[in-house]
Amino acid sequence: MRPSILLTLILAAVAAGRCAAQAPASPISYQKPPRAIQEVLDAPPPPGVLLAPGGDRALLVGLERYPALRELAQPMLRLAGARFNPANRAPHLPVRLRTLALMDLPQGRRREVPLPPGRTFGVPQWAPDGRAFALTGITSRAVELWLGDTTGGRLRHVPGLRLNACFGNPLTWMPGSRALLCETVPAGQARPPRRPEVPAGPGIQEFQGGRPEPVRTLPDLLKDALDEALYTHYAASQLVTVDLAKGTIIPLGRPAVFADLQVSPDGRAILAGLIHPPYSRLVGEENFPRRSEVWDRAGRKLAVVADLPLAEGIPIDGVRTGPRRIQWIPAQDASLAWVEALDGGDPKAAVPYRDVLKVLAPPYRGEARAVFRTQHRLAGLEWFPADGRVLAREYERERRRVRTWLVDLDRSGAERLVWDLSVQDRYQDPGQVVQRTLPGGQRAVLVENGRAFLLGAGATPQGDRPFLDLLDLDTLRATRRFQGAGPGLETPLAPLPGGRVLLRKESPTQPPNLVLREADGSARALTDDPDPAPALRRVHKELVRYRRPDGVELSFTLYLPPGHQQGQRHPALLWAYPLEYTDAGVAGQVSGSPERFTVLTGPSPVFMALLGYAVLMDATMPVVGDPRTVNDTYLEQVAASAQAALAKADELGVIDPARVAVGGHSYGAFMAANLLAHTTLFKAGIARSGAYNRTLTPFGFQDESRTLWEAPETYLKVSPFMEADRFHAPILLIHGEADDNPGTFPIQSERLYHALKGNGLPARYVTLPLEAHAYQARESVEHTLWEMARWLDRHL
Repeated sequence: MRPSILLTLILAAVAAGRCAAQAPASPISYQKPPRAIQEVLDAPPPPGVLLAPGGDRALLVGLERYPALRELAQPMLRLAGARFNPANRAPHLPVRLRTLALMDLPQGRRREVPLPPGRTFGVPQWAPDGRAFALTGITSRAVELWLGDTTGGRLRHVPGLRLNACFGNPLTWMPGSRALLCETVPAGQARPPRRPEVPAGPGIQEFQGGRPEPVRTLPDLLKDALDEALYTHYAASQLVTVDLAKGTIIPLGRPAVFADLQVSPDGRAILAGLIHPPYSRLVGEENFPRRSEVWDRAGRKLAVVADLPLAEGIPIDGVRTGPRRIQWIPAQDASLAWVEALDGGDPKAAVPYRDVLKVLAPPYRGEARAVFRTQHRLAGLEWFPADGRVLAREYERERRRVRTWLVDLDRSGAERLVWDLSVQDRYQDPGQVVQRTLPGGQRAVLVENGRAFLLGAGATPQGDRPFLDLLDLDTLRATRRFQGAGPGLETPLAPLPGGRVLLRKESPTQPPNLVLREADGSARALTDDPDPAPALRRVHKELVRYRRPDGVELSFTLYLPPGHQQGQRHPALLWAYPLEYTDAGVAGQVSGSPERFTVLTGPSPVFMALLGYAVLMDATMPVVGDPRTVNDTYLEQVAASAQAALAKADELGVIDPARVAVGGHSYGAFMAANLLAHTTLFKAGIARSGAYNRTLTPFGFQDESRTLWEAPETYLKVSPFMEADRFHAPILLIHGEADDNPGTFPIQSERLYHALKGNGLPARYVTLPLEAHAYQARESVEHTLWEMARWLDRHL
């Protein structure tokens, strides 16, 4: 090398080193947010409530909110749509109990249940009689079975079991509450298969043509023969019954891959859903070949109810053919019911009836009896406890409506229409039917004196006012049993024996606590939990309503910084998530309540209010139109909604319209990127875990049912990736490296960042190791909030 060239390279290296030293340094480790945020983030969450089947006691469950990153770093396999730890056969990131307490009702006596050290415990499951509960205890090597009783209030370990929780809940209570049906790791199982050092051959998939088989963008699918072998190894379970009084463990049948297990109401039979090869590399295990068998208590096969082949290529918004939703009828000893498609599973097929409900009694031979046909897709069944009646819900995809029928299995053709409502009309929502656990373990509608109970949000233009109604099953008319009048918010959780109602009471300044309302209307506090984060009470919260220029009603919840003064304008963050609507009249309905106590979880954008920003939270972004073509005007409608929100906040005099950022998560991130590309309303953007190139989700996205080839102009028009040379403001892209949400693969953010950089436009791209679609580890949540605060400070 010539000396002049060598000298030039040396000088260039020195200059580059100086430039690097002067450039803003990016963190090489996780950062913590400002102290004002950290103090709130560290506050413990309020406990959840698990009511016992008899309503005479409850479990108060405190969950660990933010596991350490080392928990996410545990071994993980991703197979057939599931993620689990192969070392202990537990879910990859299981729910973890932090505290557990027993409460007697109606007295309100509370007893702490000590959690033995050395393991993490899952959410308890009440026995049908409400006298005991079961839960899993997870160690580094195994998933154990633990039991708790309501007298001593202590947990005890059931030895001799290693549960298999890789693909779902391994515990099922048996009728009588004296035994459990458990999925366990097969004894003497061989070591798991290992990947060969040299591949045996190429991966090959082939389609011979014929009926279209659309492929959704699903994560964590099987990729090769080794994945198939690993799935068989880890999904296989040995079924056992555990007699709690005798301590005996009795195997049932041979190891198999169980999709689901249900015990008959009389306890004499087991409905076993069995998965078997051939597996698929295009769909998850819910579409693998499945055989539904009825077994006796010894594990002997009595009948095959259904044998469904591999279901690839299900039409968009369609269902697999053959029996689905197979279940026991709670009011009968051992009769089965299921649903079958009459349209080949294709929602676009023109047929008079789309689904049929069938029943089959023992000994499960011959044709099942058709009892009810629906014009639209049958979407849910809620059985009654003492007869053959069922509430059947059918969903009309085109108009987004749900019809609920009261069907009597013994009186074909005598069904009665209970409700016919838009699924999006919150103001007319009659509420959810309250169910209870029967002695056999099945769930059924709670009925009292010929009336069913309904719990609803009670949405109004002023915010939610939750209610408890009674539905007369003869007249099908509902009467109000309870609805809080304020101030504050009273949410009925459950009706209790003796005409009592269990409530959760809260206000903007008072944390949620349990209250018992007597039949005479008097009330008594059961808990007195303190405010876990007093600093949040200094943040002003207000529901703001306004209109879009086309007349559609809109709203957002306004959060103003502590110490806000009248007339003071703040830099602002607008955070939103678009939704599609068929009716402009329901598009702007108010969601939530300004009377709710503010509790922040995860990397909530509301944290930014503690740093001096006005936050326009959950700004409604309705996209209204025909469901088949609504996205053709997506850009115009979200832009109009954003402009209306900023105009209203400007009118209130609380924001500086020249210093506003827009942000969102998932579909909200897609919206944020589009607003930066197509408007000049914002100075910066934050987009977390989004999808930005719709050609990578060609078989539909969100509520879009057309494919890329049916609506190419729309797919390209709404893809901000296609406008990467026209972004009007810098964007912060954050994405979990292990995103498990369909369509939002990390490559979406990576490619948008590269496109912006390639066009000379400012952007920052942050990947969170080990994180899925929702960020969970404490380090990840803290760092995300640090990134958001730093980005807003830099640009606003």
